Amino acid sequence: QVQLVESGGGLVQAGDSLRLSCASSGRTFSISYYTMGWFRQAPGKEREFVAAINWRGDGIDYVDSVKGRFTISRDNAKNTVYLQMNSLKPEDTAVYYCAADSRRAYWSTSRTLYDYNSWGQGTQVTVSS
Repeated sequence: QVQLVESGGGLVQAGDSLRLSCASSGRTFSISYYTMGWFRQAPGKEREFVAAINWRGDGIDYVDSVKGRFTISRDNAKNTVYLQMNSLKPEDTAVYYCAADSRRAYWSTSRTLYDYNSWGQGTQVTVSS
């Protein structure tokens, strides 16, 4: 398993932007060969898929509610994955989690929470109206 640390969350107003980062840390392997995903969990709700990116960054998937507003990207040289969030809405308020899937083929992504075998601790994003 890889250790993941998220950063970049905060309190913003509707319409603002935030950029989340997820970096592997400690004595760990490179994330170059991991499918990476972002999930979020709002109070009282289940954790849900937000976005995923394959090894090379040429396979990307988004949940419909963030398409056109969020962009997932990765820099394998820096062992970091990003989630650029624009035009934020109050309904985007949640704890955002980064996750890594070490068992997926290089071309594919997954929306399934249980496919991911490493998780970060989460970063809070709060969007006020």
